[in-house]
Amino acid sequence: MKKILVNTVLAVATLGMVSCGGKSEQKENATVDSAASAEIVKVVTLEESTIAKNLDITTNLEGYETMNISPSVTGNIEKIHVEVGSKVAKGQSLVTMDQQQYINAKLTMSNLETEMKRVEALKETGNVTQQVYDQTKLGYDQAKQALDFLTKNTFVKADFAGVISAKNYENGELYSGMPILVLTQIKTLKAYINVPETYFPMVKEGMKVDVITDIYPDKSYAGTVEVVYPTLDATTHTFKIKVKIPNDSEELRPGMYAHAKLALGEMNAIVVPYQAVLKLQGSNDRYVFVNENGVAKRVAVELGQRFDDKIEVISTELSKGMQLITTGQSRLNDGVAIEIAE
Repeated sequence: MKKILVNTVLAVATLGMVSCGGKSEQKENATVDSAASAEIVKVVTLEESTIAKNLDITTNLEGYETMNISPSVTGNIEKIHVEVGSKVAKGQSLVTMDQQQYINAKLTMSNLETEMKRVEALKETGNVTQQVYDQTKLGYDQAKQALDFLTKNTFVKADFAGVISAKNYENGELYSGMPILVLTQIKTLKAYINVPETYFPMVKEGMKVDVITDIYPDKSYAGTVEVVYPTLDATTHTFKIKVKIPNDSEELRPGMYAHAKLALGEMNAIVVPYQAVLKLQGSNDRYVFVNENGVAKRVAVELGQRFDDKIEVISTELSKGMQLITTGQSRLNDGVAIEIAE
């Protein structure tokens, strides 16, 4: 009996040793596997740099003013006095509409003008009541307004100097609502520019803007920020500015593609190697990876100014002292373990 008990104890002890040895070996293997699965990367420590901040934003030029020649009367077009491309002065006649309504209003006005003079003379001698005078005066004022309205819309003139950019009718055709002509100002142009919200505190009315076109790449045209719109687009996180561009030479034309450059002065920025920035497939979103306690963290960024092989990145999640992953980032996913190569 004693011999059997001893053998049993020895067997249990041996089994325990085997079991403990197995757990230790599994733990060691797990550590080795974890180290093997970590992605090898290289990093740089982020620092702030002082840069001369210049924005370069593309836009399209527009006529500073555009007028659709659309009279507020119906009828036939008697005569169009200009053609597409005609340069016109302010106050120049553009279109004459059918004059029948105008002639009738002019006759009515002539009769009421005679009646008004007669009633005024009677009023001075006290031979007409105030009520009759007021009624006559009301009819006269209404007729005058109607004649002024028909004069303006029968003999249509240019509100400003410009060029005729479209013509949709010919003489004698029935005017049906589509603008007869389009008058566009080209001596002065404008451009609307969407600026990233980061720069909202820096852009002010009166700032100078250099406008450059692909047609005249060696020429710069001086523009001025005329309006900074007070609200931001919640979808694009941009705000709009209106730039006024003198164009006395008329070299620039509405519809041209242009680059608008704004000098915003010196500012602190984070500049990183260009290859460290990745692009999300299927979109224009950009991001980088940083080291967060041995784990890769993806951070969305906006691109700023480029300097040769480096580029400014903008994000509220980045600050100096953080470790930016510059090599091996293309293999990473958010939350992947990393090992920094020496």
